[in-house]
Amino acid sequence: MSFVEYGDTIKDGDTAIVFLGHESMFPVKVQHGSKTQTKYGVIRHSTDLIGKRYGSKVTCSKGGWVFILHPTPELWTMNLPHRTQILYSTDISLITMMLELKPGSIVCESGTGSGSLSHAIIRTVAPTGHLYTVEFHQQRAEKAKEEFQEHKVEHLVTVKNQDVCKNGFGVSDVADAVFLDIPSPWEAIGHAKSALKIEGGRICSFSPCIEQVQRTCLAMEEHGFTEINTLEILLRVYNVRTISLQIPDLGKAAKDNSSTGFDSSNQSNQGSLYGILQQGTAQFKSGVPLKEMVGHTGYLTFATKSLF
Repeated sequence: MSFVEYGDTIKDGDTAIVFLGHESMFPVKVQHGSKTQTKYGVIRHSTDLIGKRYGSKVTCSKGGWVFILHPTPELWTMNLPHRTQILYSTDISLITMMLELKPGSIVCESGTGSGSLSHAIIRTVAPTGHLYTVEFHQQRAEKAKEEFQEHKVEHLVTVKNQDVCKNGFGVSDVADAVFLDIPSPWEAIGHAKSALKIEGGRICSFSPCIEQVQRTCLAMEEHGFTEINTLEILLRVYNVRTISLQIPDLGKAAKDNSSTGFDSSNQSNQGSLYGILQQGTAQFKSGVPLKEMVGHTGYLTFATKSLF
């Protein structure tokens, strides 16, 4: 099992996703002899998981069943153990596009945090790219390194435990892109510029407060970055529902009957006229926005390293 290479069968030591439903899933490390408890009963790793194909429907001890899914960065983002606040797929997708990441890209990141964005970057730059990620907190850095090894992507990432604002990323003139998710990103702009390739590159800074954005933009301008712009992504979810609406009476039925000599004064015809003029209803599918939605998460500031 690897987050960047799909495997058909579940093996001892793999990280798998136990899928109980769209709103209920969790990761599990597959180990010979281990058991995992769910609301549908026990899953025995040796007999129920190891050797089975990913995507298999597994029956638990109480008769209920779950699906065992191959891990992906998207599923990991939804199920990872939170050591910090994380970035979700809405922001990650835009970051990947705006930083122009592709297989072979060299990326510098700080801080590593819970590794949500890190896994997405690794999958994007594989198989020939590399991620240099810096984490100030020692325990978080060690845990991230351990997870990368478990997920078999350690050859694509280098984890460093240091202060990026003081010591930088530890590399110079190699990165195609830099991402910053730290409390004071303006203090690391100079180091980010040094890490980017001489011929230029892209930078992104994620900040929850507009005051951080203001100081970061000023620092980018001072260091010669161009195309500075800030975006905010708000995700609005729609529910698809069946809606019934009345068919509007545009007077066409009454007009047609008068032109054909329809006698509305005749009692025998009044019932027919009522049926013609009675408003009908039509049903159709429509998207209805939720009454509540996820609000502000953070601002994404992008810029380009100038060649001059």
